[in-house]
Amino acid sequence: MSTTRHASASNSVVSVLRATVAIILMTVATALLNAPIRGQEAAPQQKSPPAAAGPGFSVANLDTTVDPCTDFYAYACGTWLKNNPIPSDRGTYSRFAELEERNLAILKGLVDKAMEPRPDRTPVERQVGDFYAACMDDKTVEARGLAPLKKDLDRIAAMKSKDELGAIVAALHQSALAATDGAAGPLFGFGSEQDFKQATAVIAGVDQGGLGLPDRDYYLKDDAESAETRAKYVEHVRKTFALLGETPERAETAAKRVMDLETELAKVSLDLVKRRDPEAIYHKMTRAEFEALAPSFKWSAYLKGVGAPAFQSINVAVPEFFKGIEAQLKSRPLDDWKDYLRWQTVSAWSPLLAAKFVDLNFDFYGRTLGGAKELRPRWKRCLDLIDESIGEALGQLYVQVAFGGQAKQRTLEMVGAIEKALASDIGTLPWMTEVTKKQALVKLQAITNKIGYPDKWRDYSSVKIARDDLVGNTARARAFELKRVLGKIGRPVDKGEWLMTPPTVNAYYNPLQNNINFPAGILQPPYFEPDMDDAVNFGGVGMVIGHELTHGFDDQGRQFDADGNLKDWWSEADGAEFDKRAACFVDEYSQFVAVGDVKLNGKLTLGENVADNGGLRIAYMGLQALLKARPAAPKDGFTAEQRFFLSNAQVWCANVSDEQARLRALTNPHALYKYRVNGVVVNMPEFREAFKCPAGSPMAPENVCRVW
Repeated sequence: MSTTRHASASNSVVSVLRATVAIILMTVATALLNAPIRGQEAAPQQKSPPAAAGPGFSVANLDTTVDPCTDFYAYACGTWLKNNPIPSDRGTYSRFAELEERNLAILKGLVDKAMEPRPDRTPVERQVGDFYAACMDDKTVEARGLAPLKKDLDRIAAMKSKDELGAIVAALHQSALAATDGAAGPLFGFGSEQDFKQATAVIAGVDQGGLGLPDRDYYLKDDAESAETRAKYVEHVRKTFALLGETPERAETAAKRVMDLETELAKVSLDLVKRRDPEAIYHKMTRAEFEALAPSFKWSAYLKGVGAPAFQSINVAVPEFFKGIEAQLKSRPLDDWKDYLRWQTVSAWSPLLAAKFVDLNFDFYGRTLGGAKELRPRWKRCLDLIDESIGEALGQLYVQVAFGGQAKQRTLEMVGAIEKALASDIGTLPWMTEVTKKQALVKLQAITNKIGYPDKWRDYSSVKIARDDLVGNTARARAFELKRVLGKIGRPVDKGEWLMTPPTVNAYYNPLQNNINFPAGILQPPYFEPDMDDAVNFGGVGMVIGHELTHGFDDQGRQFDADGNLKDWWSEADGAEFDKRAACFVDEYSQFVAVGDVKLNGKLTLGENVADNGGLRIAYMGLQALLKARPAAPKDGFTAEQRFFLSNAQVWCANVSDEQARLRALTNPHALYKYRVNGVVVNMPEFREAFKCPAGSPMAPENVCRVW
C-alpha cells in the first residue's frame, strides 16, 4: 500500500527547508576486530553483558572485544548488529526500524478494534477502521484490476492536443502522491509555502518534479552502475506497459519515450547540493512572469482544475526547469506525452492495485533500488498508507495509548537544559564576534517547541471513506489534503500545524517558523526511556533535541533570522569563519565510504553533519550541568559520561544492504549511521577523555572539526 516509488528529489518547494529531519534510515554497519575498553578507573570492571537486550539502551548490545578508541560504533553496536540481521522485507534494519515495528504493532491493535463495525465507534475510529478494512480487502482490490484508473487512462488516451495537458495534469495532481505542502505528480509540484523573505505570508509555490528515478543524477551519471540502473528502469517501465496490454513492440517504444522525456527533465533539474542553498530555490514572481516561462502549457486550465485560489505572487524554485518544460512541449509529439502520463499514473498507483502491479512495482523500487528481498506484509503497508492519508486521525488513537504526560514534561525539561547549553556555547565561541553572537542568541530565544502532537486535530470528516474502495479512499484523502494546502495561500501562517504525524519516528526543525518538533512516535525507547538515567536520555533524545536546535544554525538554518525570514544577520567576517569551519566537515565526511567506490557527499550532508556534531556536544553540556546538581554513580560498569556516548551510539545501530547504502549516499542529506557515530565522536575531546583514548588513535585524531 504505502508506495515504494521514489518521488522526485524535490516535488515541493519548502520540502528541502521546512523539515530538516534529525533521523532517517541509513548506514552500513560493520563488525571489526576489538580490544578491551580503556579508562574505567572510576567504575567497576565491565562484566559480560546479559544474553539479550530490551527495546532501549542496553550493555547487552556492546561488543566488548572491540577497542572503543579504534571503532566506537562497532564497540557500542557490535552484538546488536550480530543479533539483528536485515529482515527479508527491508533493505535496512536499525534501532529506528525496531521502534517503527513496535509502533506498528500498537497501531495494528488500534485499527483492528476500529475496523469492527461496532455501534459505539467514534467518527475517528470509523474513518480509520473503514480505511483499513478497504486496504486489507485484497480480494476486492484484485477483482477491480485497473478499473480504478480507467477514467484517468481513458482521458489521457483521448487527448487530441498538447493544449489539454494543463487540465489533465491538474486532474492527476488532484489525487496524486500529495506532498505535505502541495501536489506531487507528473511534470512538477504545485502547492503553498511560507514566503522565504516574508515569513508571515503564505504564497503559491511551484517546483521541479516528474521523475521516476530517485534523483536527477540517476539519469545523468555516466558510471557503470548508474547505466545498469537506467537499463533496469527502462525494462521496468516496459513491463508496466506490457501489463497495460501493450504489444512487446509498443511497450518497448513507450518505455523509451518515457526515459527520453524524463532524462530531458532531469537535465534542467537543480541538483541536490545546489538545492541546499535557500537563495537558489527562491525566485518570487508574478503569476504572469511565471506563466511566461512555459507559455505553451495552459496554466489557466491547470490552476482552475487543481483548485488553486487567486494569487498574485508565486515562488518558482527552479525557473530553468519550466523553461525546459516549454522546450519539450514545443519539440516532443503528443504521443510521447501520452505515454509519459500513462506511466506516471500507473506507476504512482501500482502499490494499491492488483498483485501483478504491486509485485512489479516492488521488484524495481523495493528490490533493485531498496535492497529488500520480499514485499512487506499487507497490514504494515496499509498502516503506512493510512498514516500518509489521514495521519492525524490515526495519531489521535495512537497518542491515547502510547504517549503520557511524563514523556512530554521530561522532554520539555531536557529542551530547556539543552537550550541553555547552546546559549552558553554561543556565548563562549572564540571565532564569533559579539555582534553576531547577540543576534544568534536572539534567534535561539525565539525558537518554540512542539512536543507530541498538535493542539488542534485535523478534521477529516468531509473525506468519504468506504470499506470497499481502497483507491477511491486514497484519492479522496489526497484531494482533501491538496485542497487544504492550497487553501492556505493568502492566509496567515498557522504555526500550530505539524508536518509529521504523531506516530512518526522522527523529528524536525522548521527554519521558516523557527521551531523544533518532536512527534510522540520518537519519544519511545531507545530514544527516550522514562525509567532510565539522565545520561542515557541525554545521549538519546537529548542529542536529537540538540541536533534540531543546531539546525537553526547550520549552513541552511543560519540564513534565516529569528522570525523565519531569509535574511543575512551575520557579519562578513563571521560568515567567512563559519564557511571555513564548515569546509572541514565537507572534507571529513567526503572521505567516508558508503559501499564499494561510492563515498558520502560531504556537501550534500553538510547541514546534518553540523547538526550531529553540534547537537551531541550541547546535549553533553546539558547533561554536565545537570550532573553538577545531582551527581550520578557509575552504572553497569560505566560512568555517566560513558553511558551518554554509548546511548547515543546505540540509537544509530543498523544493518544496511549495499543497495540501500548506495541509494542513501547518493540522495540522502544524512550521513550513514556508522558515520553519525564515529564521524562525530572523533571531533569531541569529551569523548576521548571519557574513554581515555590515547592521542592519535582512530577515535582521537590530531585534527578535528568544529562549528558549534
